Amino acid sequence: MKNALEIKNLRKKYKEFLLDDISFNIPCGYICGFIGNNGAGKTTVFKLILEMALKDGGEVEILGKSGDDYKVKENLGILLEQPQFQNEWTAHDIEKTMRLFYPAWDSAVFYQYLQKFSLNPKQKFKKMSRGMKMKLGIAAALSHNADLLLLDEPTAPLDPAARDEILDIMRDYMISENKTIIFSTHITSDLEKVADYIVYIDEGRIIFSGMKDELLEKYSLVRGGSEELPLAKRGSIIGLREHVGGFEGMVATAELSGFPPGVIAEPVTLEDIMIYQSRMGVKNDS
Repeated sequence: MKNALEIKNLRKKYKEFLLDDISFNIPCGYICGFIGNNGAGKTTVFKLILEMALKDGGEVEILGKSGDDYKVKENLGILLEQPQFQNEWTAHDIEKTMRLFYPAWDSAVFYQYLQKFSLNPKQKFKKMSRGMKMKLGIAAALSHNADLLLLDEPTAPLDPAARDEILDIMRDYMISENKTIIFSTHITSDLEKVADYIVYIDEGRIIFSGMKDELLEKYSLVRGGSEELPLAKRGSIIGLREHVGGFEGMVATAELSGFPPGVIAEPVTLEDIMIYQSRMGVKNDS
């Protein structure tokens, strides 16, 4: 299967942070959620992919071409944490500028998104709310038929109804063959709805890279009374928390055998995995 993105031994060292020779692939045709706590390295990876920061080592391949090839950037739709447009520009000004850089730019599609998002094309960027700015950035990213979208926290400033609208747009975008979306978010419930693939990063290391269902099936939540916690099982419970009424934690699904019948086992969510792993420090699981 062709990969939309290949990262090989990518390294970047800052004074207080190390992106530690990470490697992962993202196949074409998937919506990939890029997850990790604040400071885990998500935005650093995006900036290195886009050459907004200089890597200290490693390779980046985008859509089968070297990430150093500037032409491949024409086939990317990009939205970082906050759209970077001139404060005095209107959506009209942004459209005129964007079409100079993208041969496949479609003005009609851009204005359709403005209408869909109820954005005034004559309003200055500086007068827009954070949510409006994000919608404008999404409209720009989606208006040149890019094969790969890189979206950094695209739903963060939006209310639930607007977030759901953006997720629907992502689904519609994927109807075309060989499109790929990579988006980072702290709102893991959004990933539960649309993502097929997950890359999980923590403290500059890749913890997991693969199908979302594979990650969710890997773990289970357990809870029970204090008397139902076998001594032999304590070390296998991730993020173990004991309280007056009993205990709770997360275990590898393969480790469920050996608990007493009274212990309740439940499926995990992506948020559960991040929370329980952070209680004890994550281990490389890829």
